[in-house]
Amino acid sequence: QAQLVESGGGSVQAGGSLRLSCAASGYTTSSVFMGWFRQVPGKEREGVAAIRSGGGLTYYADSVKGRFTISQDKAKNTLSLQMNSLKPEDTAMYYCAAKDAYSGLRSEPQYYANWGQGTQVTVSS
Repeated sequence: QAQLVESGGGSVQAGGSLRLSCAASGYTTSSVFMGWFRQVPGKEREGVAAIRSGGGLTYYADSVKGRFTISQDKAKNTLSLQMNSLKPEDTAMYYCAAKDAYSGLRSEPQYYANWGQGTQVTVSS
């Protein structure tokens, strides 16, 4: 059974950095599209970044462009999100998710079938 497990969340001051990781098991990250999403209480889950396995295509939300970088380590079957210059508005629960090739690279959470349990990121001012 496919499983995604996030790690790397925590608390950091504004301007700091965190690196999130997502370990995938049960399927290979090289055959799917994968993404990072975030959600705060009372708001809809939003796409932060997504990547097509094999490279060549990525998506970033406007709010994180130039600060966040999504990447894959195929050998370790992991997905990462490097977050730099963090802002208090980046505070949220961050989720890793995966989808198949149908409909291509998408930022909308409804296209993703497999989800991790989430990891909390808190940025203080």
